[in-house]
Amino acid sequence: MNQVRLQSARKARETHRESIQKSLEHRLQVARVKGDEQLIRQLEAEMRYSG
Repeated sequence: MNQVRLQSARKARETHRESIQKSLEHRLQVARVKGDEQLIRQLEAEMRYSG
């Protein structure tokens, strides 16, 4: 039972991380289209931080 719970927690963390990564990538794409250099730098830094 504990193994199932641990696997579920790992899967939830991974899914959450993937969701954040996809959101950052989309926001970065939009910022590039708009030419918002400050936001681009901020999002790139956030992506480096989140790994």
